[in-house]
Amino acid sequence: MKFPHDFLFGAASASYQVEGAWNEDGKGISNWDVFSKIPGKTYKNTNGDISVDHYHRYKEDIKLMSEIGLESYRFSISWPRIIPDGDGQVNEKGLDFYNNLIDECLKYGIVPFVTLYHWDLPQTLEECGGWTNKRTVDAFVKYANVCFNAFGDRVKHWITFNETIVFTSLGYLAGAHPPGIKNDIKKYFQATHNVFTAHARAVKDYKALRQFGEIGITHVFSPAFSADEKEENKLAAYHANQYSLAWYYDPVLKGEYPDYVVKQLEEKGWTPDWTEEELSIIKTSAASNDFIGLNYYQPQRVIKNNNSDEVIERTRENSTGAPGNASFDGVYRTVKMEDKVYTKWGWEISPEAFFEGLKMLKAHYGDIKIYITENGLGDEDPIIEGEIVDVPRIKYIETHLKAVKNAIAEGINIKGYYAWSAIDLLSWLNGYKKQYGFIYVDHNNNLNRKIKLSGYWYKKIIKERGENL
Repeated sequence: MKFPHDFLFGAASASYQVEGAWNEDGKGISNWDVFSKIPGKTYKNTNGDISVDHYHRYKEDIKLMSEIGLESYRFSISWPRIIPDGDGQVNEKGLDFYNNLIDECLKYGIVPFVTLYHWDLPQTLEECGGWTNKRTVDAFVKYANVCFNAFGDRVKHWITFNETIVFTSLGYLAGAHPPGIKNDIKKYFQATHNVFTAHARAVKDYKALRQFGEIGITHVFSPAFSADEKEENKLAAYHANQYSLAWYYDPVLKGEYPDYVVKQLEEKGWTPDWTEEELSIIKTSAASNDFIGLNYYQPQRVIKNNNSDEVIERTRENSTGAPGNASFDGVYRTVKMEDKVYTKWGWEISPEAFFEGLKMLKAHYGDIKIYITENGLGDEDPIIEGEIVDVPRIKYIETHLKAVKNAIAEGINIKGYYAWSAIDLLSWLNGYKKQYGFIYVDHNNNLNRKIKLSGYWYKKIIKERGENL
């Protein structure tokens, strides 16, 4: 079996993680420009001031992507580069940069797949309460419309938000992302609801423009499985899936929040301050979503947390995604298992769980259109005789592409795969130590670029449409 010809093989990045030029050409200050400079918030105090300088070197980078044979490039737009203070005047030089980037992609026949929000919020809005303030919802809708109107003639694939669960939970529960608040559960749920409202309103506005493209949202896809056959652990896995999948997917795909979670929020006083108008727009816009984007790296292996009074102090180090933490509400904990394989950062490698999760998703939501918007291996890549020999990355992507192929054979409607990442970039919590890219960046030598072994391998996969996987 070959992948269909309308299946897009791509790779992804995010503005703060690649662009640099943090204060050039009228760009406003983002929450990450501020947060990353607070001592101890990032690995070795790394920040995105320069990052890999994609802002100045995008032509070189797109050319390398074309050499790899990428059919599509998923990148994000920096909101403060477009509207420096979040909801005021538009920065024309910001529009110019993305117009040039889009045109450069099209010059090489690379389809631009644009994410509007990949975590870099204008600092002005952060200081007004960020995603807990409904001003930010209005501001996002304005920003989205500016982008649709500026780029929509050439961009036909839009993602509103990337990984809401990450920027809200690490922002308001763990304190490891901006605004650095710990254990404010009420604010966490308010922020998620405001994001879903902003998404729904942006989808409605996009459809009204009749630009004949598609729009959706990208969520973390980390399905929970019980660590064994014990009933209490199966219930813990159900609870985990309700809070980390259903809460995020239901409002987008079904137009309403899951009853299981809503009832518990009411009991505990965590219900967001929501209005009938907001709930109505979430409901009515659900049918207008064209796809769901899935970022899959690992599953959750779950057991009942029998020590629910235990409070784990959340730090940057234990907020990086490895199992071992109790859930914010103390109901379950994720565990590392003896019979599983893990990366150097403790993330489980399981294409099998990916496949099972995709089947679970179809059973729950029906025949939805899916893009795998992120999937990849964070590693420290060996350099042998000047070549970057990242064989573990090849093996990782190969097994996950096989899972995608099997899912398509089972009738699951997957239309594209975007490896994370196109180029080595700044990891939010791990600096430059953790590499993901098909393109290597030498931080000791003028940020020189070089295609890795994985890039040449991916080129072959694309050319053969995955026939020999």
